[in-house]
Amino acid sequence: MRQAFHIIIVCMLIFSIALPTTSNAAGDDLVVAAEVLNLREGPGLSYPILLKLKEGDTVSTIEYEGDWIHVKAGNTEGWIAGWMTKANVQTESKQTQKVIISQVDHLNVRAEPSLSSTVLTQLPSGNEATYIKSQNDWIQIHYGTTTGWVSSQYVTVKELSKAAAEEIAEAPSEGNMFTVTVDAVNVRKKADLTSKRVGSAYRGEQFKVLEQSNNWVHIQYKNNTEGWIYKFYGSFGEQAPSSTSKASPSDESVTIIYEGTNLRQEASTSSAIVYRANAGETYRILEEQGDWYKVSVNGNKTAYVANWVVSGTDTKQQSPAVKRTAAERKNGTLKGVTIVIDAGHGGNDHGTTGSRGTDEKGITLKTAEMLKSKLRAAGADVIMTRESDVYVDLRKRVAISHQVEADAFISLHYDATENSAVSGVTTYYLNSNQQELAKYVHAKLAKKVSLRDRGVQPGNYLVLRENRQKAILIELGFLSNPSEERSITTDYYREQATLGIYEGILDYFDSQL
Repeated sequence: MRQAFHIIIVCMLIFSIALPTTSNAAGDDLVVAAEVLNLREGPGLSYPILLKLKEGDTVSTIEYEGDWIHVKAGNTEGWIAGWMTKANVQTESKQTQKVIISQVDHLNVRAEPSLSSTVLTQLPSGNEATYIKSQNDWIQIHYGTTTGWVSSQYVTVKELSKAAAEEIAEAPSEGNMFTVTVDAVNVRKKADLTSKRVGSAYRGEQFKVLEQSNNWVHIQYKNNTEGWIYKFYGSFGEQAPSSTSKASPSDESVTIIYEGTNLRQEASTSSAIVYRANAGETYRILEEQGDWYKVSVNGNKTAYVANWVVSGTDTKQQSPAVKRTAAERKNGTLKGVTIVIDAGHGGNDHGTTGSRGTDEKGITLKTAEMLKSKLRAAGADVIMTRESDVYVDLRKRVAISHQVEADAFISLHYDATENSAVSGVTTYYLNSNQQELAKYVHAKLAKKVSLRDRGVQPGNYLVLRENRQKAILIELGFLSNPSEERSITTDYYREQATLGIYEGILDYFDSQL
């Protein structure tokens, strides 16, 4: 009898260890921010759809994997795209609301509560974010449009009464007018990048500020409508200047676009940082050095800032770097068409590494060179974001696209995933003006290569999201698949792939005639 009892206890212990556990103490901590959001079997757009969630539905977080979140929706578990959600701040107490305040500059906000997890964004010193929940030495927060985790040792937690929280949201403290300081920016229905676009605002336009929420500004838009603008794309003022005045203080100045932008001692990304500038700050240009501006800081000091992290008011910067001239173009040619080819990764950014040791950065450059020769032979004006093994910031790649007013921006990559059986080619777009180009290019690419056709899909990549031009990103096969890696690293494959891309680009521009 005693022996049987011991056997039962051992079996119970084994089963208790084997059962999976999940942590979901916070309840429904996320809210669907898109009109429709697919709950999928796995973390990716290729996985089958389990059910469709609608805007406003709440779900419970289980775990994170990159940009994807494993959640529980009712009685169903699945994966959703993290960029289409926002924090459910109503899960906090109705009487108090907590915020965290960063005590250090560039505080990493991570996808999961781990130092090895992906960094989603960073908080400048003194910035506040909404507190969601705690887990050991980590705190989950909502900052702007990002939900992630920060180390509790670098923040202070502050409790606000409900009245105080409402007062902060309703009373703009930086001025009653918002002036746009970039060429163009989307105005959205809600304070979220996935929200419906209600219109556009352009450099120098001014709007009455209704309220602020995190990094968004609620404005009185045109025709008695309201909308939200990301605050880093403008500056605040107490009143609108007269119609004869200009939004910028000088004809030779630049305005910082991104929070925490580095101003450096020399015109190099490896040079010492002398100051970190805030979004919206304006600096007088002293001279131009390649991709850098020498600017005056505090009247008696100088520093250098990269031209891809600022917007300029001088006529030199507003003019495209490449002069565009009208050209008569015939079917089957690309005369007068400007195309930017973006070879993914480079320098200390190796991209993915294949199962057989192939570095993505090397073969994207080889592929880009082959595509360049085909496009130039057809008469296109081709600009490369890099022509050697160097690191180029993602925002600089987008800035190049804007600067030359590219008719097409083609970003070349090779894919990877933990499942070594996954294979195929995918073409991504994000903005509506990019979809048609993606369809034309992918149609010809899929015919030229013998890999699985994964289709045309929306992808929330910075080079697409921040790009005003017609931009696409192509994943030319999986280096994580050993069999596919052997195929896609050959010159023959690159020849076929670039031929397909070339023919797709040609078809697209022929369709515009």
